[in-house]
Amino acid sequence: MMNVENNQECFVMLWRKLERTRRLLGGQYKRYCIRNVLKTWFGYEANDDFIWQVCHLSEQEGWNELPAPSLYPRQHRELLRAIVAVRTGISYYKIDLKALDSAYSIAFPNSTPINVNKKKRK
Repeated sequence: MMNVENNQECFVMLWRKLERTRRLLGGQYKRYCIRNVLKTWFGYEANDDFIWQVCHLSEQEGWNELPAPSLYPRQHRELLRAIVAVRTGISYYKIDLKALDSAYSIAFPNSTPINVNKKKRK
């Protein structure tokens, strides 16, 4: 199955896989939601408990339609954080956010970079 790690290379792969999955599900006339993404990626491993854990950590509902990752990355950022936390067994708060945000810029080079945790100057 899919090997998920807490590093930039894995995050780049996951961001790109999100976009491919969005296109795949659209081509199959299926809803692009967390539930269908997890079932596509992990197959039988994506049971109700796994889906619930990811949805709970990302604070999103499993059947809600997701926007395109290149246009609205915030929801997907939290989704990827939750997937990595559940799959690796590490804390949701120990996910490397700098690597996750820079991976977004690599996967979608023409998009505005995301950096939610930047410090504001006074």
